[in-house]
Amino acid sequence: MPQKPRRLGRASGTSGEAASAVARVEVTPARGGNERPGMHGAANGLMELVCERQNLLAALKRVRQNKGSPGIDGMTVEALPAFLKVHWLRLREEILAGRYRPHPVKRLAIPKPGGGERELGIPTVLDRFIQQALLQVLQPRFDPTFSEASYGFRPGRRAHDAVRRAQGYVQDGRRFVVDIDLEKFFDRVNHDVLMGRLAKRIADTRVLGLIRRYLDAGVLANGVVIERHEGTPQGGPLSPLLANILLDEVDKELEKRGHAFVRYADDLNIYVRSLRAGERVMEAMRRLYARLKLRVNEAKSAVARATQRKFLGFSFWIAPGRKVKRRVATEALQRLKEHVRTLTRRIVGRSVAAVCEDLGVYLAGWKSYFRIAETPRVLADIDKWIRHRLRALQLKYWKRGPTIFRELRARGISDRAARQVAGNSRRWWRNAAMDLHMALPNKLFDELGVTRLAA
Repeated sequence: MPQKPRRLGRASGTSGEAASAVARVEVTPARGGNERPGMHGAANGLMELVCERQNLLAALKRVRQNKGSPGIDGMTVEALPAFLKVHWLRLREEILAGRYRPHPVKRLAIPKPGGGERELGIPTVLDRFIQQALLQVLQPRFDPTFSEASYGFRPGRRAHDAVRRAQGYVQDGRRFVVDIDLEKFFDRVNHDVLMGRLAKRIADTRVLGLIRRYLDAGVLANGVVIERHEGTPQGGPLSPLLANILLDEVDKELEKRGHAFVRYADDLNIYVRSLRAGERVMEAMRRLYARLKLRVNEAKSAVARATQRKFLGFSFWIAPGRKVKRRVATEALQRLKEHVRTLTRRIVGRSVAAVCEDLGVYLAGWKSYFRIAETPRVLADIDKWIRHRLRALQLKYWKRGPTIFRELRARGISDRAARQVAGNSRRWWRNAAMDLHMALPNKLFDELGVTRLAA
């Protein structure tokens, strides 16, 4: 007898609210369950897997965890479960029939670390939910077929792994790098080229059609919806996977030619043994990207010694014994110092303790990423500089000479030293280098939550 459609119940490990949001969804048995990773899905079954109960619950949970701002309709992540509870049966029918139309994305510009702006496209919460459900079905099919040298936006792979792989190539004697940056990659992805690559791997035309509609969804800017004929805006869950699918063709060609390379999203480094070899590779890469209708950013790309370029915030240096080691790139150190200066500016109404709290949160995140740097002395010097700034900040807050004298004496500083500092009360930076390490020791800033980078 034919199997009856089953109704969704509550899933273990998922909140009751999230489960009830899709509790009334009917699921038809999915076909193509025995397919191998990377092979075509069943022609009429892949979209059913997208709309399957467990997949929807997992997508809802992930969207709620990721939070994020509303799209053009103003719906928040918190409001999504109640919306789905009322409207999901209709939406599911539209998705399975190929009639669902995504909303335009909201344009958001954020500053780039190196200057300029990066444009994000923020989909509505509903579209983020549907994209996440698509991603969870497509990623396991595509990811196992990607190159081992590709690390960006892939499960179980991190930027640190990419940096270590690059370090290994330099250690092996490939001391020159072809450092390639693509010109506005996410804004320049050609929709026809990308859909052609997807059509080779996905048989369900409804999935292809839904992805195409997401690519073609307009952008709302200044109250006007602008049509989009190229690009896959950063901000949606599906964009990173689509980028990897398109760039995997480049990876495969590099593997075929026997090159040593590392790619993280659109950042590609190819390691060679000579400058001349690097120049040949660079010219070949321009032609290869042109086949995908992409352009190399000539201003940011170069062939140079590996120690002179940065990769994912790191660079390399040659230690005694010709050992290649990791360090934080100069630009990343400069950005750190600029941010610390901003956080430690004197602001009326803020105590040193409040400054230390914000500073500790920032430094903890910075240290978590750059912890693999092999330059403890550099990090120790930055720790010393940060605490010097905090001592100078405290002097600024005390401000007047009598207050400085009283506070220093109360903290055990000798009468002579306290008078010397108080007598030059406006020379905060110089005074902070005197005996303030005794009145305001490192232990105090540790207790206030300021993370030590070199610890």
